[in-house]
Amino acid sequence: MTSPTNPAVNPGSFTKYKILMGALAAIIPLAVAVLYFFPGIFRIPGLEVKMLPKVNAWLNSLTAVCLVVGYYFIRRKDVARHRLMMGLAFLLGSLFLVSYVAYHSQVASTKFGGEGLIRGVYYFVLLTHIVLAAVTVGLVLFTLYYALTEQFAKHRRIARWTFPVWLYVSVTGVLVYLMISPYYT
Repeated sequence: MTSPTNPAVNPGSFTKYKILMGALAAIIPLAVAVLYFFPGIFRIPGLEVKMLPKVNAWLNSLTAVCLVVGYYFIRRKDVARHRLMMGLAFLLGSLFLVSYVAYHSQVASTKFGGEGLIRGVYYFVLLTHIVLAAVTVGLVLFTLYYALTEQFAKHRRIARWTFPVWLYVSVTGVLVYLMISPYYT
């Protein structure tokens, strides 16, 4: 896609993409919430998904690495490598989301079995992870939109929020997995 200042570009197409990004930012967290509150609603008998939580933890870990490396590159004004790392982070995050939805469409959420202080820590991390994960979808989509449409001032403004929130969600996703994995059946 080219710049909105490019006369060869139809400005109306940007509005359509913005509406699409907004719709996805609302629909994706809603779909995840439906799967969380109604596990097994799309159950496919015999589908094996036991390995997906571990896959998801790896996808989250790799996403976090790509985010940090992408940040490193943009701080050094290496736009091409920044773009590559952020594209990989977006791809890995998208794969995570598909894998997460596939897993939770087949299996109910695992109950945390820890007690005492660790229980409070777990639920704090889980709650902040869930809330910020829902916010991250919209932040990432609009950050990507502004980059692809070469609206770099807007991209930089929103990326200042997107980066730390997305990184927090990626890292806490791994922490949640590590804390709950002993209780998987």
